[in-house]
Amino acid sequence: MAKDPNNNHFFERVYALVRQIPEGKVTSYGAIAKALGAARSARMVGWAMNASHHLEDVPAHRVVNRMGLLSGKHHFEGTNLMQQLLESEGIQVENDQIIDFKNHFWQPEISSE
Repeated sequence: MAKDPNNNHFFERVYALVRQIPEGKVTSYGAIAKALGAARSARMVGWAMNASHHLEDVPAHRVVNRMGLLSGKHHFEGTNLMQQLLESEGIQVENDQIIDFKNHFWQPEISSE
């Protein structure tokens, strides 16, 4: 399957935004999509996150679903790596869900592109 150059550009924009998420904060796939001006592309943000694990400077563990669930945890090595990374930043997780999601949520700025 040929790579779509538009997807590569979108993925790079996702990674640039994810790199801005402060330590101890999380955001959602949908919030990233909306910030990039592609509100209906949350699933594509998920694909970008799944493809980012070779990029050490992209904190993919800080991206969760809109309810604070660690929906991408299966794409991390080890059983609980995503949870461990979040907990190392002071974010409590129980039953694969961030306990105080509202307090830890980071709202990215909406792009004017």
